[in-house]
Amino acid sequence: MREKTGVPLLRGAATGILAVILSTGVSTVSVLGQESGLRGEVSEETVNRSLLSSGGIRPGDEARPGESDTAPQTYVPVSEGALPGDTEDDADPDGRGRSIFADSNEDDDPFADAPRPAGRPSMARQNRRQAQPDGAAERTQDRATGTAARGANEAADEDIVETTASVRAPTLDSLDQDANTSAEVLNGRVEAIETRDLETEEAPYAPLGLRLGTFDVTATLDQGVRWTSNVDSSPGGEEGWLSETQLRLNAVSDWSRHAARASLYGTFLKSVSGADYSQAQGGLDAALDLDLGSGYAATAGFAYTLRPETASSPVVIVGTASQPLQHGLTGTLGLRKDIGKLRLSATGLLDREFYSDAELSGGGTLSQEERNATLASVALRVGYEIAPALVPFVETEIGRRFYDLEIDSSGFARSADRLAVRGGAAFDFGEKLSGEISAGWLRETFDDTRLAPVAGPAVDARLAWSPVRGTTVTLTGSTTVEGTTSAGESGSILYSGGLALSREARANLLLEASIGADWRDYVGTSDTERALRAEAGATWWFNRYAGINGRLRHETFTSTLPNRDWQASSVYLGLRLQR
Repeated sequence: MREKTGVPLLRGAATGILAVILSTGVSTVSVLGQESGLRGEVSEETVNRSLLSSGGIRPGDEARPGESDTAPQTYVPVSEGALPGDTEDDADPDGRGRSIFADSNEDDDPFADAPRPAGRPSMARQNRRQAQPDGAAERTQDRATGTAARGANEAADEDIVETTASVRAPTLDSLDQDANTSAEVLNGRVEAIETRDLETEEAPYAPLGLRLGTFDVTATLDQGVRWTSNVDSSPGGEEGWLSETQLRLNAVSDWSRHAARASLYGTFLKSVSGADYSQAQGGLDAALDLDLGSGYAATAGFAYTLRPETASSPVVIVGTASQPLQHGLTGTLGLRKDIGKLRLSATGLLDREFYSDAELSGGGTLSQEERNATLASVALRVGYEIAPALVPFVETEIGRRFYDLEIDSSGFARSADRLAVRGGAAFDFGEKLSGEISAGWLRETFDDTRLAPVAGPAVDARLAWSPVRGTTVTLTGSTTVEGTTSAGESGSILYSGGLALSREARANLLLEASIGADWRDYVGTSDTERALRAEAGATWWFNRYAGINGRLRHETFTSTLPNRDWQASSVYLGLRLQR
C-alpha cells in the first residue's frame, strides 16, 4: 500500500519539476525571441547562439574578419533605469549614450564650446538597437547610413541648443588680435629709473638758451680784470689795470624753410689803477636767407659797428684829447639763381662810414665831416658746380664811393669809381670745410685827376675747417681801401688776415689760440705799416652756466712813418656766465 502510494507521489513530483523546467525554458525562449526581434516559433540555432554567447557580446557583434580584436565596446546597460535619466524622453539621437561620470547638467561646464541637451538613451532605444537583424547586409547598411543619421541628429541637437540654451560668448583672446597687440605696445612695461640708460649729451656745457617766439637766444656775459702794458695802444702808452665787461646776445631762427640770425655785442673798458682810460664799443649784425623756390634764393644782411678810432689809424689828428668815434653801417641784398650746374648771383652793397667830432686837448671840437663817405656797388658772380661741395667762380664788382663833401678842406674832389675783378672757389663740405676764398685786382679812380688811383691786389677769405671732431681752424682775410684827408695823398690799402684755432680738450675745457697780421700800403709813397698779434686763452666751465676764462695777448706795431711804433702785452682773468 505504501509502495503504491509512494510511486504516484514520486511521479507527481517528477511531473511538477519537469513542468517548471519546461516553463522556464519557454519563458527564456520567449524572452530571447523578443530580444531578437522575432515573432512566433524560435529556432534551436537561435536559442543555442544566445545561450552560448560570451558575457557582454550580443548576438551578431562577434568579431568579423578584417576587424580589430581589440576594438572597444560601448557599455550599454540592459536594465532600464540603471543610469539616471534613462527614459524615453531623454533618448540619445546618435545612440552613443552618456558617461556615468557626467553631470546631469552640462550647461554648467565653463569649458564647453556649446551646450548640449542632457539625456541618455532610453531602454526602448537600446532594445531597438539590440533587436536589429544579424545579417551582414543589414550591418553593412547600418554602417553606411550611420554617418547621415548622426549628422541629422547633431543638426537636431543644434536646433535644440539654439532654442533652449544660451550660447557661450567667445573668450577675449579670440577677439581682435591687432587691438590686443596695439595695447601691449602702448602699455609696455617701463624700466625702473635705476636701470635706465642715460644718453650722453654731445655738448653738455653748451648754453641752453631762451625761446623767444621762433628764435633761440643765447646770452654770454664776461666780467674780469685785465692788466696791460699799454692802456690805449699808442706810442708811449702807460700800463694799467682795467675792468673789462663784455656782453653778447645771439639769436638763431627755428624755421623749416628760411633762416635768420642776429648778434648783438658790446664791450666796456674802465681803468681801476694806473693811467686813466675808458672805452666803449659794440655792434649789431643780422642776416636773412630766403628760399624763393624754382631755383631762386635771396639773401639780406645788415651790420652796425661803433668803436673809437685807434692810434694806428692812417689819419693822424694832432692835439686831440681822445680819438673820434667811428660809425659803420653796412647793408647787403643778393639774389641767386641755379640753372643746372650753373650758379648765377648778383649782390648789392651799401657801406656807410662816418665819424664823430674829435675833442681837442685845448678845448672845443674838430669836425670830421670831410671823412664821411658812402660806398655803393654791385657784384655779379658766375660759378660752375664741379662737385656739390665745390663751386669755382669769377666775380666782377662795379661801384662808386661818394663823399659827403664834394670838395674837402684841401680842395680835392675825393669821390671815386670802383672796379674789381676776382676769381675763387666756394666750399660746402658741411662741418669739415665751408666758406670761400678769392683773389683778384681792385682799383678806385678819383674824380680829381691830381690824385693817383688806389689800385692793388685784392684778397678775401672766410674759411672754417674742422680736421677732427672738437677742433676748428678759421681763416679770415680782407682788403680795404682807406681814405685820407692829407693834401695830395690818395689814401692806402689795408690787408688783414688771421688764423684761429679752437680745441675742446675736454667737455668743460676749451682752448683757443690765434695769430693775425695787418699790412698797410700808402698809395703814391713808399711808406708802409705792419701790425702783428698773437693770443692764447682757455675757458674752464664749472657747469653749464658759469666758468672761468683767461687769455694772454701781445701786439706789435711798426711803421716807416716817424713816432708811430708801439707794443702792448696784456693778461686777462675773468668769470663767464651764459644762458
